[in-house]
Amino acid sequence: MVNIDIPVSAPLQEALQPLSCTDLALPLPTPMKVELPFGGSMNALVDMSKSIPTDCSMNFNLMLQMAPLLAALECPMKILKLLKPLIDIVQAIPSLDPIKIGKSMPEFVDAAVDVSACFVALAKVPIMVMDLLRLIRSVLNCLLGQLRTLRDLMNGLALRFGEADGNPDLRATLECAQENAAKQAEALTSSIDPIAGVLALVTTIAGLAGMELDISLETGGAPPESAEELDAVIAVLQAAVDAITAIVGE
Repeated sequence: MVNIDIPVSAPLQEALQPLSCTDLALPLPTPMKVELPFGGSMNALVDMSKSIPTDCSMNFNLMLQMAPLLAALECPMKILKLLKPLIDIVQAIPSLDPIKIGKSMPEFVDAAVDVSACFVALAKVPIMVMDLLRLIRSVLNCLLGQLRTLRDLMNGLALRFGEADGNPDLRATLECAQENAAKQAEALTSSIDPIAGVLALVTTIAGLAGMELDISLETGGAPPESAEELDAVIAVLQAAVDAITAIVGE
């Protein structure tokens, strides 16, 4: 057999080169956020049931969140509308300014009629809190399943590094897979902060209804880069799931 070297152009030689780990690296999304009028912001949630998130998928997720949020803002906005003429009336009382009081009173009465329907909703707050806790628990269980699978993958990759002694190609492949696993861990754990934000809002609303919640999703903030660090995150999330189950039952 005779080997024949066939000359090819430089661009074709470059195209035939194997892809590097940099070429195969998973990109991290940079989703948008919406600033809320009463403080804080609404952030997109990572859908851990699907593939690595993209800007498009996360921004669409954020848009889906906005519809119920805007509906929930109706009563607070009516309350703000009620407070403005009420403040005008209170400020006019010390000076006994009948003209100012007279101008503000019709506006106050109209706003009071609008907001009166919102008081009925207070009796339903405990029911909503329990439903929200069940929803949060369900999402956390989904996230836990993904994180445990990823943790097992990281452990498996770590065990295979012993096989790569004297095999630079295998080592390069394992290192690339390890880097992508770390990026996937960062993508998955980035959904914890938005979930914690929802839990904080639920805790506040529960407090207004006389319900005390003591559930923590504090994981330290830094994305896990190893199976051990991922285990620590899993332990925090599992503790939160157990705490919610103690409140709402199975």
